[in-house]
Amino acid sequence: MEIKILDDKKNKLIVEVKGADHTLCNALKSELLNDKHVKIATYSIRHPQISVPQMIVETDGEISPKNATINAVQRIHKVNEKFKKEFAAAIK
Repeated sequence: MEIKILDDKKNKLIVEVKGADHTLCNALKSELLNDKHVKIATYSIRHPQISVPQMIVETDGEISPKNATINAVQRIHKVNEKFKKEFAAAIK
């Protein structure tokens, strides 16, 4: 996966996420929207076979969009690790 920053302002971040699809982008968008400081979290994929997804994050200024995104990724990682452990235990 390759991340390219297209726009990096105090309260707004736009990044391309090469190698991502709707699954990852939607999970990240949903988790970002759980943050009370995130005003806008969305993504765009113009064409699923030839486009690179773009994530757009805007915050209220209490936290930077970069930090909000990092925090959301960390929360998703924790949920995935918990699911992995519980699933492994359930299938034994």
